[in-house]
Amino acid sequence: MVSAAFADRPLKKLVLFDVDDTLTLPRQIVTAEMVEILRALRKRVVIGVVGGSDFVKIAEQLAVPGSTTTVVDDFDYTFAENGLTAYKLGKALPSQSFIQFIGEERYKVLVNFILHYIADLDIPIKRGTFVEFRNGMINVSPIGRNATLAERHEFERYDKEHGVRAAFVKVLRERFADYGLTFSVGGKISFDIFPNGWDKTYCLRHVEDEQFEEIHFFGDKTYKGGNDYEIYSDPRTIGHAVTGPEDTARLLNELFLADRQ
Repeated sequence: MVSAAFADRPLKKLVLFDVDDTLTLPRQIVTAEMVEILRALRKRVVIGVVGGSDFVKIAEQLAVPGSTTTVVDDFDYTFAENGLTAYKLGKALPSQSFIQFIGEERYKVLVNFILHYIADLDIPIKRGTFVEFRNGMINVSPIGRNATLAERHEFERYDKEHGVRAAFVKVLRERFADYGLTFSVGGKISFDIFPNGWDKTYCLRHVEDEQFEEIHFFGDKTYKGGNDYEIYSDPRTIGHAVTGPEDTARLLNELFLADRQ
């Protein structure tokens, strides 16, 4: 039985969403059209967002212009950093820490190696913030997260041709094979590093007790090695691969909102 907290939803289902290229364009603000669809959907099912980014970034992207509500008000579940930082109906759930898992000394060895590798990397441009420390993971960007939107697009094209991130990840997997870490390519310019099992399936442990009839997941990086792959292919979920927000909206209308006026 689904708990009393969600008794008002006619469908006892949970629908989870990735953020970039699923609900929004990469690092862009959610559109009014998507907000309208999500509000209609929430009247029928339980909805949640699960992103690899930290809570602040997710909250910024999913902020409704002109509204006093926040992401934790607009979604039943908010899972930042794959669920390492989590909220249910606006209330914080237990969190985890990457640094506690790996330890300061091993973390220092890992980061030093990454920075040396980037320093020796010959790519057209480099900006700043090459390693971003988050609560549940670190995010590594060869070009740097301070790159402009145009520079991000340029690096994405360059990376597709030259395989910069794939080669970087291959080296790290071999060098730190005994660390118990997963290296997952996501977004346009970076990849995530986190403990094995701390991928997006981590968020599912927060919803196990609800006994939803179905759990749906919508994401764009659903291929092997992408940061949506594990939750998309997990037997506990029904995965939907999308190509962008418009595709997500189309599928939601077909699957859950076909009779919406």
